[in-house]
Amino acid sequence: MQPASPEAARLARRLRQLREQHWPDARLTQKTLARALSAEEALAAATVSSWESSTAPKLPPRHRLRAYARFFATPRSVGNSPRLLPWEELTPDEQAACKRLETELFRLRSSAAEDPPEEEIAFSSRTWHFKDSGPITLVCAELPLSQTGPLASPSNLNYTELQAFADVDALAELHGHVRAENPRMTVHFKIPSRVGHDDLTGHIILIGGVVWNEITDRLSEEARLPVRQFRHPGLPSGEIFIAEVDGEEREFWPKWKNSDTKALAEDVGFLARVPNPLNSSRTLTICNGIHSRGVYGAVRSLTDTHLRDANERYISTNFGNSASFAILMSVKVINNETVTPDFSGKGVVLFRWPQDVDS
Repeated sequence: MQPASPEAARLARRLRQLREQHWPDARLTQKTLARALSAEEALAAATVSSWESSTAPKLPPRHRLRAYARFFATPRSVGNSPRLLPWEELTPDEQAACKRLETELFRLRSSAAEDPPEEEIAFSSRTWHFKDSGPITLVCAELPLSQTGPLASPSNLNYTELQAFADVDALAELHGHVRAENPRMTVHFKIPSRVGHDDLTGHIILIGGVVWNEITDRLSEEARLPVRQFRHPGLPSGEIFIAEVDGEEREFWPKWKNSDTKALAEDVGFLARVPNPLNSSRTLTICNGIHSRGVYGAVRSLTDTHLRDANERYISTNFGNSASFAILMSVKVINNETVTPDFSGKGVVLFRWPQDVDS
């Protein structure tokens, strides 16, 4: 038997250290820890033992390390009966501790798995890095006049163009990221009414839904995407998604924390990449949602420092070299914060297309 690599051994030691020394008074056994971490998916004590092995450690999946981080982020995990607390029950300080530990464990795992270095991922596989001359135009949904302030009017002495943009959070996040990934390329952002012919034949990135962004509606039809949006009388605040699943149309709806006040617990985000139907040598990308939280979550899925690499690998693994893909995703909202979707997390990807692609 070959000895474990130093990197794998370091991760195994760290996992054992967490169990035995993080809360020494708790006296956590492998069996007790496995039972606690089985709250979301069954886990055997023998598997925990294999992750801690000093001779031939196995690498835990990333979602298991995420559960480790959440468990050891708070002493409340080891009360009368050790248990894995839901993310939404963690305090802000506990969530911050969870993210720190998660980052540490992911880094150890990446070293042990010999994952590609950051620079290689950044310039060879990232969705937002384009290898041609561009240009790139971000088309953001436009607010109706009834929802804009006085500064949105060009006649106002303090006219501010961005006052007419609907998904400003998503636009600011994505524009900065696309500029950083493509420093030598022209990158514009516009509302639909300002888009011209030349903008439509470059790389197009559409931000926002079909009602406030007519270009999203039109180009989605041109591209024949397998997902469409539909205004349902039961949801006056947004448009639900519809896709064909196992030969039947399925509707995708948001989830509410409080149905009376319509406080969002989960929105639905949509990310799609296809060849530009108006110029097949360039791309069309859509970042959309039922509400603005879904739009922002779709954008953050590939810009978030902590999760973008894992999500890029998910895309590479599931869609290979395909020029087209689409993902409907759950976007959780906790304490009014939009949580970045982790495509490998349980129940996060609600629908993906195509289902099977040769890499």
